[in-house]
Amino acid sequence: MRSGVTHSIHVTISILTLLSGPLTAQDGATGGNWPTYGGDLGHTRYAPLEGINADNFSDLELAWRFRTENLGPRPEFVFQSTPLVVDGVLYTTAGTRRAAVALDAETGEMLWVHRLNEGDRAEASPRRLSGRGLTYWDDGADGTIYYVTPGYRLIALNALTGRRVTNFGENGMVDLKLELDQELDLVTGEIGLHAAPIISNGIIVIGAAHLPGVAPRTKEKPKGHVRGYDARTGERRWIFHTIPDADEYGNNTWLGDSWRYTGNTGVWGQMTIDEELGYVYLPVEMPTGDLYGGHRPGDNLFSDSIVALELETGNRVWHYQTIHHDVWDFDLPNAPILVNINVDGTSVKALAQPSKQGFLYVLDRTNGEPIWPIEERPVPQSDVPGETTAPTQPFPTKPPPFERQGFGIDDLIDFTPELRQRAEELVTNYRTGPLFTPPSIATLDGTLGTLHLPGLTGGTNWPGGSFDPETGIFYIYSKTEVHSLSLVRAPRRSNMDYIMGRPRRPAGDQNERSGRGGLNIEGITIVKPPWGRITAIDLQRGEILWQIAHGETPDHIRNHPLLAGIDLPRTGVANQRIGTLVTKTLVIAGDGGLFTDDDGTRRSALRAYDKATGKELGSLPLPVPATGSPMTYAIDGEQYLVVAIAGGGFPGELWAFRVP
Repeated sequence: MRSGVTHSIHVTISILTLLSGPLTAQDGATGGNWPTYGGDLGHTRYAPLEGINADNFSDLELAWRFRTENLGPRPEFVFQSTPLVVDGVLYTTAGTRRAAVALDAETGEMLWVHRLNEGDRAEASPRRLSGRGLTYWDDGADGTIYYVTPGYRLIALNALTGRRVTNFGENGMVDLKLELDQELDLVTGEIGLHAAPIISNGIIVIGAAHLPGVAPRTKEKPKGHVRGYDARTGERRWIFHTIPDADEYGNNTWLGDSWRYTGNTGVWGQMTIDEELGYVYLPVEMPTGDLYGGHRPGDNLFSDSIVALELETGNRVWHYQTIHHDVWDFDLPNAPILVNINVDGTSVKALAQPSKQGFLYVLDRTNGEPIWPIEERPVPQSDVPGETTAPTQPFPTKPPPFERQGFGIDDLIDFTPELRQRAEELVTNYRTGPLFTPPSIATLDGTLGTLHLPGLTGGTNWPGGSFDPETGIFYIYSKTEVHSLSLVRAPRRSNMDYIMGRPRRPAGDQNERSGRGGLNIEGITIVKPPWGRITAIDLQRGEILWQIAHGETPDHIRNHPLLAGIDLPRTGVANQRIGTLVTKTLVIAGDGGLFTDDDGTRRSALRAYDKATGKELGSLPLPVPATGSPMTYAIDGEQYLVVAIAGGGFPGELWAFRVP
């Protein structure tokens, strides 16, 4: 079966029409606050503030900094939080125990901290460290803060004091490994969550995350069902089975009873809520395992699907499956963004879902129908024994992909004839092809796998995109890197027929390396730059407005002996942890890498761009890259800009900037 719809709506209205009668799905972060992870429940990551602008961005001063190294038994060097601000108080998770912290948003002074030592349960967790944030609920009194611990417990805290809300769950805590409609070991059960919960109308919605799945030890894994809890009592209100049970809709897409033992298919990214419709939108990930689906034949609903549920009941309203039977790790990693657009003069409530493969799926959020046609097109088929890939996959016709897709000879670097020749020689060891070319078996006497672009972590990843409701423009960072999808039999490592791996190469063969930047030659990735970009998409027309290289050319490229004497353009940086922020006048994003400045200082930066053209308008020096998505707020009319930073040897900190 195929999930989705065929009805299409053609958008012909211009931005000028939108501006003449603005129709906002969400208002962005209003009143100077930033009350949810995405700024508002629609995850627009927009704030209508203009105190920080092109004239002063490069001159901003550091208002305060908050160090996290003592919030746990050891420092954290991957600090991914996006804080909240409500009425002058900043809330964040931080440190290796994932403490919840409240700060004075004007001065950075700590107001309270809550920590939980979970011992072995935290150490066994698949999602450790400080996580990506928390959530705030206006409960009519002091307010309540909710967050999920590394050991997968939901904790409710009084927002004023930081003390547990004792009438929530058991002494302010709900064990999320219980009431999951499956048996889990409370210490070693392989399930957790990095993302922030989301709350509306007194219901908290909780997703699930697992270990990375390119080489799982077993095909039998925990299922990532989604649940709604009562915000006052902690009682489970509903559960949605992301892998349907025997008597549920979609179960027939799991052939051979594979629904019984297959796991994952959770929501490890952020969710969004439309309070007017009463719907919560889930970006559901793929099942076990990432590159081989022979143990789970069928289309595998509701994996790789955007699912709309009734917030009150958890009942499914609609779904749209973006990948059938995923074997590329192309799961949905970030929040759908709620937008309103004009269609033939009529307002349409829509959502825009970014994907790892560089598509933006734009759907009517009331019913899941595409705004522009999404076509089922034939795709290459797998020849891996036991694997049956889907004959077609959905291809949005609008907007165009914001990232390069598929890999061929024209994608290879051509800085010099020598590098081009080496790149061409290297790729003869691999299969290549268009988007959705499946993984292949790696053998020394054949090919070493299939080249995959975008790579395993996308295109885009968990930071997702942002949207300006005043102009109808969507912004997103993405990266360009190529990886090899190579499968091997490894019965000592896994009970799956195939997992990701590679045969041992002959000693002394150093022509290619596969590292964080993907396939490369002496540290130079084989794919042409830019390797990091920001794209602006006009959602009224379904067209790309502009696209720029984002991130300074790294030192190891600028100073590489094989590139000596070459006038390199800005290459951008391939980093999966770059989120965009939109204000009244700017698009803001962290650089993503380290580079040596003109004065010899090695640093990173926050960069500001013109929203209409992509022209860089200013930058702020950072000692290490931004590892969280920037956010902004205002106190007494003064705007602040805050971002989490961290890096090798530099424990996580929050830096807050303001106009001098």
